[in-house]
Amino acid sequence: MDSWDTEERRLLRATVRRFSEEALVPHLADWEEQGRLPLSVHAATARAGLLGIGFPEDVGGCGGDPIDAFIVAEEIILSGGSSGLIAALFTHGIGLPHLVEAGDRALINRVARPVLAGERIVALAVTEPEGGSDVAGLRTRAVRDGDDYVVTGSKLYITSGTRADFITTAVRTGGPGYGGISLIVIDSAVAGVTVSAPLKKMGWLCSDTAEVRFDDVRVPSSSLIGPENSGFLAIMSQFAVERLSIAVQACATAQRCLDLTIPWVQSRETFGRPLASRQVVRHRIAEMAREIDVARTYARAVIDEWQAGGDVIMRVAMAKNTAVAACDHVVDAAVQLHGGMGYMRESEVERHYRDSRILGIGGGTNEIMNEVISKLLLARS
Repeated sequence: MDSWDTEERRLLRATVRRFSEEALVPHLADWEEQGRLPLSVHAATARAGLLGIGFPEDVGGCGGDPIDAFIVAEEIILSGGSSGLIAALFTHGIGLPHLVEAGDRALINRVARPVLAGERIVALAVTEPEGGSDVAGLRTRAVRDGDDYVVTGSKLYITSGTRADFITTAVRTGGPGYGGISLIVIDSAVAGVTVSAPLKKMGWLCSDTAEVRFDDVRVPSSSLIGPENSGFLAIMSQFAVERLSIAVQACATAQRCLDLTIPWVQSRETFGRPLASRQVVRHRIAEMAREIDVARTYARAVIDEWQAGGDVIMRVAMAKNTAVAACDHVVDAAVQLHGGMGYMRESEVERHYRDSRILGIGGGTNEIMNEVISKLLLARS
């Protein structure tokens, strides 16, 4: 049986679609105008039993595994949501896993439980103004002073940064390189934390993004996630989840654009004939469907292998790039086939066109993915 199409997961999809169509999609345009999601949306999603999917029940989650969480994101997009909405509503998907895996019950009770209940928001802060993908070169420093760390530095492009109550922050507690990096939870309300106004972006308009500065911020040592200087491996271990999630969202975005385009070309007439009556249009639709199916089939196969404990670092990078490439082509074709309407803000495909551009940048750029692939291939030779 297809692990993505069990009876339980069909019921999950139905629940997500109903919630999305009733509580999310009707308000998405307003949230994009406002540049943020209200905290009440997080609370409503938690009450619906969807916010904590993929997190264990003993930390305040709803249970399930990563595939269940991917399905939630996929179905929200397929029902008219967007990857920007996923980024804003499920930021804890990148902000909490390190903390939960470390197993510190005090931190779990203080941070994870209220976040998964939709009462608080957590962000992840790794990227810095001087660089993004070079995690081992980060400069934000945390110096031990008695029972505290004193944190100094800045982070850039932090998703949900203007709304976050907690910031899971990558800091340097040791020497140069990957061996000196730790993760620590910083309360955004403490003295010395400065959060910029929301950064203006091309897409993901409902997802607030900020620069965060730390000026001699005192953080209790009890806020350290895991052992000191173990942060790099913790960050790397979560990259697979983030990259696979992006692959799933890319495929879902492409599928949604195809679903919108097919009825459009069937009903839209030019020179007295439907667009779908023209061979060039039909063949373009066929190519869109082919690329989506190939990318989705491959991504799901890699996810299944990853879930089974396989060594899939290279294939994760391949899955992300394959899905992003398919999405790039399909959203562009969808806008083109919609003509002038595809360029209008009132057209849903226009939103997906804007939002999809970040997918080849976030979680590791296309170029970084190719570097991962090439290094592993050459190492085998």
